[in-house]
Amino acid sequence: MEPIVLNRSQARKIIIHAAGLSKKAQFGTGTEAVYRVIDHLGYVQLDTNYVVERAHHHAMFARVPDYQTEWLAELGEQGDIFEYFTSDAGFLPMHDFRFSLPVKKAFETQGASLTRRESDLMNQILDHVERDGAVMVGDFENDRVEASSGWWDWRPAKVALERLYLEGKLMISRNSAFQKVYHLSLDVIPQDTDQTMPSDEEYARYVILRTLGALGISSVKEMAWRARRVKGNLVKKELEKMLQSKEVLTVSVDGVKGPLYMRSDTDINISIEDELFILSPFDILNVFRARLKDFFDFDYQIECFVPAPKRKFGYFSLPILSGEKFIARMDAKANRKQKILIIHNIHFEPVEIDQKTINQLVQNLKEFILFNKCQDVTFGRSNNSTLLKLISQEF
Repeated sequence: MEPIVLNRSQARKIIIHAAGLSKKAQFGTGTEAVYRVIDHLGYVQLDTNYVVERAHHHAMFARVPDYQTEWLAELGEQGDIFEYFTSDAGFLPMHDFRFSLPVKKAFETQGASLTRRESDLMNQILDHVERDGAVMVGDFENDRVEASSGWWDWRPAKVALERLYLEGKLMISRNSAFQKVYHLSLDVIPQDTDQTMPSDEEYARYVILRTLGALGISSVKEMAWRARRVKGNLVKKELEKMLQSKEVLTVSVDGVKGPLYMRSDTDINISIEDELFILSPFDILNVFRARLKDFFDFDYQIECFVPAPKRKFGYFSLPILSGEKFIARMDAKANRKQKILIIHNIHFEPVEIDQKTINQLVQNLKEFILFNKCQDVTFGRSNNSTLLKLISQEF
């Protein structure tokens, strides 16, 4: 079958709509809208970085205008969503629970072999939770035998709890300080939740459809990324079947290397509103760097993982999307004690920016300041002093 031919503007609109950013409040407002975002995307990445508000809350703020940070916890308490580490740590709709089971099995069977001491400790902790209820790492004495060698050199109790969580023997919630609380699964999962292990084919179909639903247009590499924890998965084989049945279509996009794919029910003539969004680096729209460059001509990299001398734009620059183009990246930090949002650098892309867009950016900045529990803003440097002056004089 001949591929569907799209120009890059059509492709960008499909991608933006799939990401839930085609207009303000694409999913409505309130707690129900937060659930609809997660149910539509299938997965919202969680991150602990707190330079500005954490990534999962930031993703919701961009899509749900009246968003309150406690709503995610409420949805978890109601059994509507759960947290797990699939491709990365994130929130998923509870009705997708059974599709986390192949990942849990992979962690149990494909990981490093346990020592007798590690196995005994895991069993002891599991017995403790079954007997006395949910626990936190702080409930266990520091059982480290050797001195820490740095980050990620966890003490044995932490390692044991994480393995029990990754293998599905425990589940987690978060307290008000964002610390993990480890529970028995039966205390978190609603009784009517389907917990049957999907077949390899079912799991592959799930990954394909979920990836295409959230990305709009996708390569095999991006589908495989979502399933990468499950070695020997059937994503590529199942994709061929879905192409034969025309559930999935091949797409050709002008100037973008293929092959590319989309669901057969995708509206290729989707329209988007000319809205502006300040996005998290971990937003679903931004996590695949090559996609941003191919479809949007936006060469973006989060630089918190880059050595300081090599950073070009700042430690934690936030992409700013206007309509179907990225207009800037903003390196920001929330000083919560002084209640000031510090914008170290706002770097504008070489695109035309009109007065309407400036006004939208100002309004979004005012909302972003409040979202980060700040009351004021300070501006540092910019590659465009004229635009910076126009924006800063509004504060």
